[in-house]
Amino acid sequence: MNRTKVDELLCESLETERGGIKIYETALGCVQNADLRKEWTKYLTETRRHETILSEICTEFGVNSEMETTGRQIVRSHAEVLVKAMQMALSSGVKGQAEIVAAEAVTTAELKDHMNWQLIGQVAKKLDGHDADVLKRAYDEVEDQEDRHFYHARGWARELWASALGIPAVIPPPEEKLNVKSGMAAAAAEGSRKLM
Repeated sequence: MNRTKVDELLCESLETERGGIKIYETALGCVQNADLRKEWTKYLTETRRHETILSEICTEFGVNSEMETTGRQIVRSHAEVLVKAMQMALSSGVKGQAEIVAAEAVTTAELKDHMNWQLIGQVAKKLDGHDADVLKRAYDEVEDQEDRHFYHARGWARELWASALGIPAVIPPPEEKLNVKSGMAAAAAEGSRKLM
């Protein structure tokens, strides 16, 4: 196990959560649908908890949680771009556009976050002893939430776009109604749109 890379993953994951907080805070200023507002408010709270968990892991592992890496700078820059895109959509004044852009921004951010936690789970399986236990506990608490964040955000983005296009939309999306937490379940939920 390359511990330098593990440290980088932890720092990038922490930065991803920090960016996620800013993205959700901005997205909540774009949202119009009450169900979506409730969901994103919950996800913002969970993302703040994920940031705390990763900070604690860094401390436990003796990793400088503020260590700058190129990857971390890229993650931060990506979050800033997503926030800026939502701000641009808000300032456009086009009804509904900011909500769609926000759903896309959340989906994009959650894809990276989802991948980070999958990797953290893989690292936990390869480590031994205390370090493995620390990562496994964190992974067990966070992974299902990250699955939900990603798959549900993707469903919202798809359905908000469908509605804007004049295509029959399922709002809230099937992913919500079926409480999707996996890729297979997400595919089934998307396939069930016609039945809803």
